[in-house]
Amino acid sequence: MKHIASRDNPLVKDLHRIAAAAGRRDAPALLDGVHLCQAWLQHQGPPLRALFDASRLDKPALADLAAQLPAECCVSLEPRLLHGLASVESDQGVLFVAEPPRPALPARVAQGCVLLDRVQDPGNVGTLLRTSAAAGIRRVMLSEGCAAAWSPKVLRSAQGAHFALQVHEKVDLASLADRLDVPLAATALERSQSLYDADLPAACAWVFGHEGQGVAPELLVAASLRLRIPHDSAAVESLNVAAAAAICLFEQRRRHPPPG
Repeated sequence: MKHIASRDNPLVKDLHRIAAAAGRRDAPALLDGVHLCQAWLQHQGPPLRALFDASRLDKPALADLAAQLPAECCVSLEPRLLHGLASVESDQGVLFVAEPPRPALPARVAQGCVLLDRVQDPGNVGTLLRTSAAAGIRRVMLSEGCAAAWSPKVLRSAQGAHFALQVHEKVDLASLADRLDVPLAATALERSQSLYDADLPAACAWVFGHEGQGVAPELLVAASLRLRIPHDSAAVESLNVAAAAAICLFEQRRRHPPPG
């Protein structure tokens, strides 16, 4: 394993450029922490680079991770150098630089999925990915204007859910409606029926919208189901988009539990 101690090393300068671009679409992802790196290795194989804190390589979790990787992709860095790249204050001593998977859209969408319409907050996007995976969804499509799916904040919030999902970015959701072989269900406050009274199908394409503006009008028009979650509107005008999605997805799962 190569060791680097100088900030002037060309590789370190390249890594800082990668860290500065992390979160931009079409840029490499920076995975921070043992859990995310283990998940990447399990589902995607070796990363482009594996960066380790040289002072902590004797820790069992880091030593085990390094032992599973080709030596040529591993680099040990002085602690100050790794800390300068980490996206959190208390890093865990390992970072992966990886090329995110960019799956192609299927010609037809015949299974339940989630569409995110301009959801801007990275914490919300990560929570939506995590909730979708927990509810048995296997495909999530993000419109232009959503927080980047592989940005550090989204990755931290999703806690490994990316690896249970097919994640598509920059999707034209209005055009996607023509590919759906399942009903399109949208959350809306007006001209909608209660989630708990609706005849929910076993599979649908759920669309959850922008934190302030909600689902785009053209998607509401295309939706065959317009649903609202009854709540005390005198106390709050609406629910957080990630909370609303969790209620919808798990109400559907309650009514249509998976086999076994």
